Amino acid sequence: MEYKELLSGTDIRGTAVENNPKGLPVALTDEAVEAITASFLLWCEGRLGRWARGMRVAVGRDSRVSGPRIVEAVKRVFLKYGVTGLDCGLASTPSMFMATKNLPCDFAVQVTASHHPYYRNGLKFFTPEGGLDAGDIEEILQGAQEGRAPEDLFEGAWEECPHMGQYAKGLREQIKKGVNAPDYDHPLKGLHIVVDAGNGAGGFYAGEVLEPLGADVSGSQFLEPDGMFPNHVPNPEDAGAMHAVSQAVVKAGADLGVIFDTDVDRGAVVDRTGKEISRNRLVALASAIALEDAPGGTIVTDSITSDGLKEYIEKTLGGEHHRFKRGYKNVINEALRLNQKGIDCPLAIETSGHAAMRENFFLDDGAYLVTKIIIKLAALRKEGKDLDALLAPLKEPAEAAEYRLPIYSANYRTCGQALINYLELCSHTYGWAVAPDNREGLRVSFPKGQGDGWFLLRLSVHDPELVLNIESNSLGEIDKIKEKIGDFLDRHHDGITWEGI
Repeated sequence: MEYKELLSGTDIRGTAVENNPKGLPVALTDEAVEAITASFLLWCEGRLGRWARGMRVAVGRDSRVSGPRIVEAVKRVFLKYGVTGLDCGLASTPSMFMATKNLPCDFAVQVTASHHPYYRNGLKFFTPEGGLDAGDIEEILQGAQEGRAPEDLFEGAWEECPHMGQYAKGLREQIKKGVNAPDYDHPLKGLHIVVDAGNGAGGFYAGEVLEPLGADVSGSQFLEPDGMFPNHVPNPEDAGAMHAVSQAVVKAGADLGVIFDTDVDRGAVVDRTGKEISRNRLVALASAIALEDAPGGTIVTDSITSDGLKEYIEKTLGGEHHRFKRGYKNVINEALRLNQKGIDCPLAIETSGHAAMRENFFLDDGAYLVTKIIIKLAALRKEGKDLDALLAPLKEPAEAAEYRLPIYSANYRTCGQALINYLELCSHTYGWAVAPDNREGLRVSFPKGQGDGWFLLRLSVHDPELVLNIESNSLGEIDKIKEKIGDFLDRHHDGITWEGI
């Protein structure tokens, strides 16, 4: 197979389980994993300017059923080239980056496919500076395709490494310091918090972070790792998953609900009434927290955030809102770029739940974000308030929809971008208002009576399709926007299927 087909943004992902529901052949075979790992070690040699022999590399995995097999394939390569592998076992993706800081080690590897179905898996790589970029992954996959590997053969080592305990301790210490309660060691006493780990790697948060600090975690669910994900998709963007944790909070009479994706690089919460704090609401809450220590700072988000969120960040919080591209690595890199230019940017966050704070190495860490929210909740409680008071000024859309339009052209990116470019030309002819901060695809706004909202047409980050997001601030108006974009696509849709809009 062509290993470049395993490229997924800044990750490597592919089918990893036989007899899967889609009938797909296994792409992430032992042979493929070994070739990729060897090429990765060669990449590491180039970065450090020394042989792989003697390097220390941490390895973790989420709960997927193919995880142990893939870790064994990685292990075989490490032992062949003289690497000391530090086996962290079941671990969150953010903890593997932190392993490069805490252990320390030269690099880290996480075996995960995020929220994807049980039969998929993948690899993520970290240096002490952060996750690899797409260009690095392309180089590694090309090296694997060519069979490139280190030249120096030497016996390596494999050691058990309970790093997750150290990572959890760091989160506990953060809460103790942040809340600064009279009972310093039990700052969450009196708080009832439900955790839904979706049978992924996030179950530790209930038993190793919250409970030792005095929180009541009764009613928490799906904490046990189960790589078949039998209860719901472990994904804070999934409506079923959010409904499950909302119900659990209401049933338990809890103060807060917490949900993570499979590998815990994303998280979301629900308030005591079961109302979801995800997507735009989560971005608003994270922005409020981040701007407390960076007044007037700039918040980088992805492109599909609402008009109400921009108003909340700029008028309510006094910050600046910088819309950028979809893709968590894109928003993180943009925040890094802005800070390098001298622009005060404390947070990069995507509506999917990827949130990266400057104070935490711009690492997208769902557990870190939730920890910051819990500290804020404790502070609000001292004032007799709750999270809903903080979010009350946020104006939310009355209607929202997302459509995915497959592109069947072999050159799907060229085809899709050509359509977006032509739509921008036509927008001026139609008198449509193109957003001034348009940094991905095309975002067009409409006044009340003509839609009272906006649409964004963009290329998918990972798939051969266009993505159309539409929001309206008034009930019944979204159909007017759909009619406008639908009329355009009726006349200019060569190679693109858009039925269903």
